[in-house]
Amino acid sequence: MKASAPTLDGSAIGLSFMCLIHCLALPVLGAFLPLAGVMAEAEWIHQVLALTALPITALAALRHRKSKARISFIIPATLGLALLLAAGFVEALHDFETQLTIVGAILLASAHAWRWARRSV
Repeated sequence: MKASAPTLDGSAIGLSFMCLIHCLALPVLGAFLPLAGVMAEAEWIHQVLALTALPITALAALRHRKSKARISFIIPATLGLALLLAAGFVEALHDFETQLTIVGAILLASAHAWRWARRSV
């Protein structure tokens, strides 16, 4: 069973949103709820979300047919995904994890949203 392009894009946008929530909302909630604070510091959550985004973005990129439009999707999507993976797996970048995740998630979600919007025009 093949996933449709809108399903792939919607899933990718949702995962990017989950990354943003993990980086921005959980630390704030951690001040009020101890369990949220523990989850905000859990590296494995970031890593699982980033690794889940990898095949979804790859499938979406491979299913894009027009070469010029494909480049317009692949560049921001690849850059966003690289930032998410770097933030989750490169220990030397730990101090910049939140900033990298925010920029990466926004780039990745924007690429998928752009692709989704172009399809519906």
